Amino acid sequence: MTMTDPAVGSAAPGSADAARTRTEDLLARHRAVTPRWQSLYYEQPIALSHGEGRHVWDVEGTRYLDFFGGILTTMTAHALPEVTAAVQEQAGKILHSSTLYLNEQTVELAEHIAELSGIPDARVFLTPSGTEANDAALLMATAYRRSNQVLAMRNSYHGRSFSTIGVTSHRSWSPTSFSGLQTTYVHGGYRLRSPFRDLPDGEYTAACVADLRQLLDMTGGDFACLIAEPIQGVGGFATPPDGFFGAMKEVCDAHGILFVSDEVQTGWGRTGDHFWGYQAHGIVPDMLTFAKGVANGLPLGGVVARAEVVDAIAGNHISTFGGSPLVSAGANANLRYLLEHDLQGNARVMGERLRATLAPVVADTPWIAELRGRGLMLALETVHPGGIDPDPARAAALTEACKDRHLLIGKGGLYGNVLRVAPPLSLTAEEADEGAQLLVDAIRSLG
Repeated sequence: MTMTDPAVGSAAPGSADAARTRTEDLLARHRAVTPRWQSLYYEQPIALSHGEGRHVWDVEGTRYLDFFGGILTTMTAHALPEVTAAVQEQAGKILHSSTLYLNEQTVELAEHIAELSGIPDARVFLTPSGTEANDAALLMATAYRRSNQVLAMRNSYHGRSFSTIGVTSHRSWSPTSFSGLQTTYVHGGYRLRSPFRDLPDGEYTAACVADLRQLLDMTGGDFACLIAEPIQGVGGFATPPDGFFGAMKEVCDAHGILFVSDEVQTGWGRTGDHFWGYQAHGIVPDMLTFAKGVANGLPLGGVVARAEVVDAIAGNHISTFGGSPLVSAGANANLRYLLEHDLQGNARVMGERLRATLAPVVADTPWIAELRGRGLMLALETVHPGGIDPDPARAAALTEACKDRHLLIGKGGLYGNVLRVAPPLSLTAEEADEGAQLLVDAIRSLG
């Protein structure tokens, strides 16, 4: 995909100093009206003005190569003409109607997602976010199984609502221990800090499965579901061996426990090798949830499950904003572009290209424990040399060093010591090489 970058230059009349003053003023206004826990990246936060392709500009006119895409949400490209045109056309017709009324854009989107999901007899419930998608999945699973007990993975993150916080095993994102769910956390894909980390892939999986079996034997196995991210997102792109969740699901199936694949970050081809993260494990989940990249930044999520599971909910339920005509129009255009341009294939090729440049540098850097992930979903974990004690200060410094080089990357991990690399899936070879070299330069600048 080829895009022409707009002229750089000031975003408003006046000097660069005036633009910086506007950034500082915006920051002061932000802090005056938002919660103190609503964090911003960087010591000097960036005020974004616009974007195109794989680049964004701040109000001072500085251009950045975007390797995080609004937390993996700008999936295809900034200002993708096909999505922009679809949204503009729909905006001239009707913006909103709620799920109380039929709308062709919304039905078309649900049909497409049901087909792509791989789940037989699929039903789709659309929401405005991934948090609400996971919330709805938990509601369906607990209603279907008539149990409020849930299995989740250690190091997991599933959203910021009351119920999704209740299945999140990540202290930085768990402000309360209160929950209507009884959650038990099992061993998962974060191998670096697992007691089984030194085992080969097959033995690692077997050890985690044995632990799950023992847990179910001890508790009776009356759980509604196991919810899992095929690759943990906020957890720092922790990646289990292929086939891991296939072995876990086999145990769950024996107890009637539903398997929920949280594809909010792994869906739509980002991992390169597969369209969905679950496909690396030789299974079809009972339910899957999605959000983020599906609408390329428009607020959309959802849950897909077999009809019998979805229909287990009693009473009337609607969504005021889920799958609005405007958002659905953008999502339909985005998915068409994704499939017609084989962005999954591009994610695989560009991910391999990035890895080829980064891997030898990581191997020679004593304060980076590993490079992990797949496709355009890669991570580097910073540690104190000589062990695996986390070094979040080094991660923060690397993030700033990348910003100084006009490269935007993300952070994550339980200790805030993981750098996340996840550019839009339309990334070009030239941009991949540029971004990889900027990241390498930033790593070397820190010694």
